[in-house]
Amino acid sequence: MRKKIVAGNWKMHKNYKEGIDLIESCIRLFEKEKNKTTEIIFCTPFIHLHKASKLTDEHKHIHTGGQNCHWEEQGAFTGETSCAMLKSCGASFVIIGHSERRMYFNETHEQLAKKVDSALKHNLIPIFCCGEPLEIREANTHLELISKQIRESLFHLSKEQISKTVIAYEPVWAIGTGKTATTEQAQEMHAHIRKALAHQYDLETATNISILYGGSCKPSNAKELFSQPDVDGGLIGGAALVAEDFIAIANSF
Repeated sequence: MRKKIVAGNWKMHKNYKEGIDLIESCIRLFEKEKNKTTEIIFCTPFIHLHKASKLTDEHKHIHTGGQNCHWEEQGAFTGETSCAMLKSCGASFVIIGHSERRMYFNETHEQLAKKVDSALKHNLIPIFCCGEPLEIREANTHLELISKQIRESLFHLSKEQISKTVIAYEPVWAIGTGKTATTEQAQEMHAHIRKALAHQYDLETATNISILYGGSCKPSNAKELFSQPDVDGGLIGGAALVAEDFIAIANSF
């Protein structure tokens, strides 16, 4: 049975003290609600990761993750972080292929496939992101693009390996454009992704993979989004930086 997951992507926010304070506040609120059905993940900047993992270590449903990784084990890659490094800091997850990485750092399908391989090698669960920009949505070729993204970066994996991944759909066209993705649009894409997984592997495998929604999820719309049959949680941006909002979203199932 697939898991309900709410992952917070802090991006490049919070200094060290602010980040630790945020995690401690989130833990207090989450434990107070005694939520035993949702997994929450703090995908923090690298500076927070070791301390965050120590703080969450005794909490069964709370985890930490990196926001990016390099596919090489080590080497002359200034500013990069390997999966072995993330794992040594206590991370259990890593975001791969976020729209900002694709857009600003020109990450390719081939590079993302190598990152996924490295994550799995080090027993990190990849949160693989896919999504389409506005021009693709308006051209009505969004389903084809998402199929291409997951096919070229994920479908080299075995059934056992793909079962250890999480997928996050980001409607890039609805971020900062003034346009809003509807609940129906989110469900359509999540169902499309699950259908593609079932076609490549089998229905049981596809049914057990968590697919998260990564488009402006907040306390006011989380319940409606999470009620959709193929939406298994969210990859949360801005709302993850406010403890009350993030935990409200986690409690929206």
